[in-house]
Amino acid sequence: MALISIEDLDGLSDEQVDDDITDSSEPMDDEQQDRMYAHWQAVGRTHHVSVPREMRGPIQEMTRRNTEREQVPSVTVSIHEKLGEVLYEERMYPPGKWACVSKGEVLYEQSISNSFMKLMRFICKENSTGRYLGMSVPVVNEIKISEDGSKFMKDVVTAYYLPAEFQANPPEPTDPDITIIHRDTIRVIARVFYGTTTEETISHQISILWELLGNSEDVHHDRYMVAVYENPGVPQRRNEIWFIRRGP
Repeated sequence: MALISIEDLDGLSDEQVDDDITDSSEPMDDEQQDRMYAHWQAVGRTHHVSVPREMRGPIQEMTRRNTEREQVPSVTVSIHEKLGEVLYEERMYPPGKWACVSKGEVLYEQSISNSFMKLMRFICKENSTGRYLGMSVPVVNEIKISEDGSKFMKDVVTAYYLPAEFQANPPEPTDPDITIIHRDTIRVIARVFYGTTTEETISHQISILWELLGNSEDVHHDRYMVAVYENPGVPQRRNEIWFIRRGP
């Protein structure tokens, strides 16, 4: 999900990614499809990812349905503020079914980008129902950190929460790389940040939240989650860094 930053688009003009494409609920014509596909290719190149032509259909489907997004259910436990600014908040996410892809590419950005493209195809009809499943947010990337805290481990899990309609009876993916899993209740400490999600920016956000929390043994030090709320075409998109509580 982290293919993105308008600043990274290497000079794409407004005419190449018109508002009437991203806001329209109508199917795109061939010219609009070509322009949107070129936009995604350009974004992908900034993170060393190739966007295959078979992504044209899912890109069109998800772009025109951009406003139809279901929130992953959660309960706010507490909000921590300073001088009117929210520093972080604590939430509970109930048990649920998630579609997950694990990748271990050279770069973190490659892993999550390639995983999200697989999930896009699953959402857009490559499933046992043969229909569009609907988008839920946030998409969550789970990362593990080396014991000394100096680097990200290769394997990154990208997870999409199945919309409420499919929680009781999840559709089967046609892609064997996608696994439907049940996740138990999770309690997280979440802090918002905006822009790209790279190993560098995530490491920075982890450091900021540790400074705010202090050294706590109540949260995991070796794994974190990055929650992404916006689609790949949105500049300065909203993300969150999640620290994971050890107990519910």
